[in-house]
Formats: sequence, C-alpha cells, structure tokens
Amino acid sequence: MFFAADEGDINTIIGGIAPDWGPFGSLGNEAKIMIEVVMAVAILLCLGIAIWGAAKQRIGATALRDTFSAEQGKGLIIAGLTGVFIIGSLGTLFTIVYGMAV
Repeated sequence: MFFAADEGDINTIIGGIAPDWGPFGSLGNEAKIMIEVVMAVAILLCLGIAIWGAAKQRIGATALRDTFSAEQGKGLIIAGLTGVFIIGSLGTLFTIVYGMAV
C-alpha cells in the first residue's frame, strides 16, 4: 500500500503562520511564541476587517441602496485581504532580505 503522506507529520501541513526562523533562530522560545501570537492576532483582525467590508458592501448594495457604503465595503475587503497576505509573507520577506544582506 502506498501512502501519499508517508513522511513528515501533521505540523508540516498545519504549521500555521509561524515563519521559518532562519536568521532569527537565536531568538528565545518565548520571543518566537510572542511573534507568532502577534501575527495570528493581526491576521484575525485583517480577516475581520474583510468580513466587515463584505457585510457593508452587501447591506449597502441591496438593503439601503447606498452606493457609497458599497464602495467603502469593497475598499475594506481589499485592505483586509492585502493585510492577510502581507502579514502571512513577513517571515519569507525577512529571510530574503537578510539573505541578500549577507
């Protein structure tokens, strides 16, 4: 029998947003956990902004027929999802910049 995920463990799949510490591996364990928690909270906040924008767009476009509210909702969706992308890629960006400096 062939198992597709024969190697590794579940942490390789659901490791979350924890960055590959690379050059920052000398940080203490508590500092790494604090950075991961701050990143997770920031991502949840950005997702909340995107959801709020979607609700604002939906309510503004249908119930109130308020085009300004609908456009503002679009802006919130874009801002929230952009924030998620930027925060999710910070670990990679820091590692690339550090590698280019060395």
